[in-house]
Amino acid sequence: MHIPDGYLSPATCAVTFAVTLPFWIRAMRKIERVEDARTIPLIALVSAFSFVIMMFNLPIPGGTTAHAVGLGIAAILLGPWAAVLAISVALLIQAVFFGDGGITAFGANCLNMAVVGPMVAWAVWRIGTAGASVGARRQVIVAGLAGYAGINASALIAALEFGVQPMFFTDAGGAPLYAPYLLSVAVPAMAITHLTIAGAAEFIATAGIVAWLQRSNPDLLMRSESVSEGRGWSALGWLWAGLAALVVLSPLGLIASGTAWGEWGADDFTSAEGRAAMATASGGMSPPDTLPGGFAGLADVWRAPMPDYAPVFLQNETLGYVLSALVGVALVTALVLLGARLRAARPRQA
Repeated sequence: MHIPDGYLSPATCAVTFAVTLPFWIRAMRKIERVEDARTIPLIALVSAFSFVIMMFNLPIPGGTTAHAVGLGIAAILLGPWAAVLAISVALLIQAVFFGDGGITAFGANCLNMAVVGPMVAWAVWRIGTAGASVGARRQVIVAGLAGYAGINASALIAALEFGVQPMFFTDAGGAPLYAPYLLSVAVPAMAITHLTIAGAAEFIATAGIVAWLQRSNPDLLMRSESVSEGRGWSALGWLWAGLAALVVLSPLGLIASGTAWGEWGADDFTSAEGRAAMATASGGMSPPDTLPGGFAGLADVWRAPMPDYAPVFLQNETLGYVLSALVGVALVTALVLLGARLRAARPRQA
């Protein structure tokens, strides 16, 4: 679901960034009212969890892949506004350092996965658990449904962004300049992927974590809309240990072969194997005969230092993936802490 550079027109990128910006501003203002030294660790933890879980690629019939996002548990533990920032931080680190998601498409990716997804998940959680006590079985089921609804809402918005490109952005001959597949292809392709495998993964991850927290740390499920107190580094020790285990297990994400739908590179448009894979994943519809002109102009706008989670100085793919996960967690945590420190140093308005 990470839209790379080149698939969206500059106009689309500008619009999606402009739509997302007020959510970032509102989110920063909302959490500023409740933020203290005890809330920052939870935001950092959730952001790092989102980063790592997105590295677990899952195989999709037809040769593509997908992944969970962690948006359901982010909304439940942090509330919708802090979740916006937590997932946005993870997406920023992925785009800048690992080339997972485009720099120009950053606003779109955040709109899809950090705004729409968590907001939908939070709404399902709040409505579904109204009147339920912490520890109720209903919380576990609703948590899974919240994650499932959120990730599918994200996928639908991404599909719409893909699908409108060939409708509005073409060259003089009518050939698409950016994403080449219409809504009739993009929406079913994203829906099939996320209504099944990716949605199931988000359901299981969200429900499983909530079930475990009900027994081990139910306080985290209370007052989540304002990021409740008492969540310092020591209180989250077992959760950080669980995250460390996910980092070690992250190479499982390498097992799934293929590229996520809509994340193909320039080589895939021009090679026989790549074109065949694109056609198979798109209901038998082949991509354009030539690389879209606008895509070619934006695809290489940014070169990440550790592209595809594969450090160039490590020849071992497994070790490189684990190292990328470690670096990603460290960078996400550092960025959250830096943001908190900068806000703390800013003079408060009376």
